[in-house]
Amino acid sequence: MNPTQPDTQVQIDAQIQQFRAAINDATRIPTFHRDDSKLPTIGDAQPVPQPGRPPMTQRAVDLNTTILTSSVLVGVLGASTTAVLWGSGQADPTVIAWVCGCVVGVPAALTLPVLALKSLMKSAKEVAQAAPAPVHHHYNGNITVDQRSIHANTRGIIANTRNELP
Repeated sequence: MNPTQPDTQVQIDAQIQQFRAAINDATRIPTFHRDDSKLPTIGDAQPVPQPGRPPMTQRAVDLNTTILTSSVLVGVLGASTTAVLWGSGQADPTVIAWVCGCVVGVPAALTLPVLALKSLMKSAKEVAQAAPAPVHHHYNGNITVDQRSIHANTRGIIANTRNELP
């Protein structure tokens, strides 16, 4: 052995020790983290009001639209009737009260049954659309139907069953 040349086995052992120390250091560091604290719902910011109509169901939007359009119609009818009465000189407060009562009361009384019929028709339409369409098969002429049955008893590790009619 040459005293100036270091021993190769000592160098290999030192490298093995360094490698084992690096593995031990790496395995001591956790590779995952679990946070069991409760999460916030979405955030702590206050909701910001959005422009337009507030969010509602489709049925509520439909009813709201119907109510708004019928109220505009009632207002226009009442204003035009009042203008006609005033223009003709028949603007008696009792007559105006009766006319306004009829103009306001009749559409309101008719609106509820119309809405009820509308929802009834809509639900009937949905039920009719959900039902499967009837299927009718009509055969004309002499059609021969093969009604033979084949019973196969196939056994074995490698077995093929061929259901072929003669």
